[in-house]
Amino acid sequence: MQAKKRYLTLFSAGACLILLFCFGGIQVPLSRRSPSRRDDRSLSGARWRRFPGSLQPFSSLEQEQSDDHNEHISPRQKRDANSGVYTGRRCRMDSCFDFSLCQKNGFKVYVYPQQKGEKMSESYQNILSSIEGSRFYTPDPGQACLFVLSLDTLDRDQLSPQYVHNLKAKIQSLPLWNGGKNHIIFNLYSGTWPDYTEDLGFDIGLAMLAKASISTENFRPHFDVSIPLFSKDHPRTGGERGYLKHNTIPPFRKYMLVFKGKRYLTGIGSDTRNALYHVHNSEDVVLLTTCKHGKDWQKHKDARCDRDNAEYDKYDYREMLYNSTFCLVPRGRRLGSFRFLEALQAACVPVMLSNGWELPFSEIMDWNTAAVIGDERLLLQIPSTVRSIHQDQILSLRQQTQFLWEAYFNSVEKIVLTTLEIIQDRVLRHTSRSNLMWNSLPGGLFTLPQYSTHLGEFPFYYAKLGNKPYPKLTAIIHVVTPLVSQSQPVMKLLVAVAKSQYCAQVIVLWNCDKPLPAKHRWPATSVPVIVIEGESKVISSRFLPYDTIPTDAVLSLDEDTVLSTTEVDFAFTVWQSFPDRIVGYPARSHFWDSNKERWGYTSKWTNDYSMVLTGAAIYHKYYHYLYTSYLPASLKAMVDQMSNCEDILMNFLVSSVSKLPPIKVTQKKQYKETMMGQSSRASRWADPDHFAQRQTCMNKFASWFGTMPLVHSQMRLDPVLFKDQVSILRKKYRDIERL
Repeated sequence: MQAKKRYLTLFSAGACLILLFCFGGIQVPLSRRSPSRRDDRSLSGARWRRFPGSLQPFSSLEQEQSDDHNEHISPRQKRDANSGVYTGRRCRMDSCFDFSLCQKNGFKVYVYPQQKGEKMSESYQNILSSIEGSRFYTPDPGQACLFVLSLDTLDRDQLSPQYVHNLKAKIQSLPLWNGGKNHIIFNLYSGTWPDYTEDLGFDIGLAMLAKASISTENFRPHFDVSIPLFSKDHPRTGGERGYLKHNTIPPFRKYMLVFKGKRYLTGIGSDTRNALYHVHNSEDVVLLTTCKHGKDWQKHKDARCDRDNAEYDKYDYREMLYNSTFCLVPRGRRLGSFRFLEALQAACVPVMLSNGWELPFSEIMDWNTAAVIGDERLLLQIPSTVRSIHQDQILSLRQQTQFLWEAYFNSVEKIVLTTLEIIQDRVLRHTSRSNLMWNSLPGGLFTLPQYSTHLGEFPFYYAKLGNKPYPKLTAIIHVVTPLVSQSQPVMKLLVAVAKSQYCAQVIVLWNCDKPLPAKHRWPATSVPVIVIEGESKVISSRFLPYDTIPTDAVLSLDEDTVLSTTEVDFAFTVWQSFPDRIVGYPARSHFWDSNKERWGYTSKWTNDYSMVLTGAAIYHKYYHYLYTSYLPASLKAMVDQMSNCEDILMNFLVSSVSKLPPIKVTQKKQYKETMMGQSSRASRWADPDHFAQRQTCMNKFASWFGTMPLVHSQMRLDPVLFKDQVSILRKKYRDIERL
């Protein structure tokens, strides 16, 4: 009997195996070789036998084989493999970007010409204008590495008046589209009521996405760029400074935590805002919401609406914003919120409450140093969490909000340039910026890695690294008049500078129309004298980054400058303590002319100054590279055409980088031997148009920078015993008093 049971069991098992084999449940490999083409065709679908009307396979054999060979992959990689809002969901720079387009001409960006009759929002026009005004722009698509559409893709909410219809067909018809490869698409709003999905309504293909409110689930790391949500009133250039004018110790304000905004009664984004009243205490935690928005809000209002609306109207939003230590930034209908940028500007530390939001520029920015990252599920713990943050850390967080706001977020131009710089770093990986460059002053936009990837080569990081600049200088004398006499001012100047204990070499930049003088005509000195013929004989050539400059410090001199050796020594000693600023002798100032409503320029002796002219000044040689590579060709062409204002432009540049004024040394006012009337090309001061041109330059430069970067100062540095009633023998820089 037991034998019968055993046989019956074996027979049943065998029958089951045969049935499974017949229906494809078990596949027996015929050999260990790789599948042939025939095998590929027979196995290209799912592993189960196909029946008429059965479900289509979810994955191809290639994906399954890839999964077999990558058993130990992260959850994010599995999500990337199995989810897909876009066709190019698994795109990365290595797979969906053609690096060969960037090899010949570098990182250049082409903007498609605007098609006739196509509407465009002001915000998108600002984005395109920022690109076209940048150093990356090229009008030639053959030179481009990256392409930007002229079709407005910012607002993809079908209910919006800015929504562009038939975008899919319009994009597909573009001759350079190429499936989206090497394209970037800018977007602020996607989806519509009630889901507000991240679908743009057209297939972006292999294009990169610079998107606001993008989720970590749909964000393609090191391919897409998360940008902040900004309003249509966000300035195109310049932008306002941060609200923090001075640090208060302890760094506490009237309120600890605030929020004022809409409360959604139904739909996505309503959960968190509906729960804020649990935390609100009307004292130091003031979280206000209102139901009074939308056409039919009264139809959906709940029992709390009237009370919330009344409380909401009692408080002024700006007053709360500027008087709170922390600002709550909960999600709205979408993950991003205008509150984010508003909090940064107000030096109100953002408390992020938007689960799954890929924070703006997360690839390069360490948001833990400027914000508190909360969890929507732990809302009730937020007050106790922010109260536990030490005041030293609050001060640090607040200062970082100001840096990030002014460096990357206070204008559309900076948001766009940051996006492009991030992509450039991906393309030119060998010259990409470090985390410190992005997250500390002056920021990644002013720290160009093409100059150097070593932090010690920049004037901003000496203190952080514990380094000091090289203890020598290179003098560059700009010469525009022929050499006719050994008693010319340039000869005296060359000898005096060469005698300085800090001088490593002297470069004579010959921008004169006459041929170079013979070598024996220059005076003999103890340091090398190199004569360079100026490029195109234009005035901007004095700021070219010459390879022959071996030192960190550059002493810039006009040929008719009068300086003694002692003055050079003292100025360089001062500069060593301020290597990121211009240090020198001739000071000038700017002012706002309220009658003419424009900026003015003055050389009058006043109690403050905002510029130190480069006719006798010391600065770091990195500013030569920045002047040449960062500033637009239009400004440099304007300077070269007038042969004027190059010194003002350099002051604008350095002050915009350092956010600090230059430093004037000693009481010396006049520094030109030809100021009183020698007629020569060098005597620009005698030209009646000279002063008017400088007034015009001030306003042109301010317009391009979008703001006035110059900073006034009332500080002048003299030697310690300067004019003191002690023996002249005790003074280190005694010759300065005799001048």
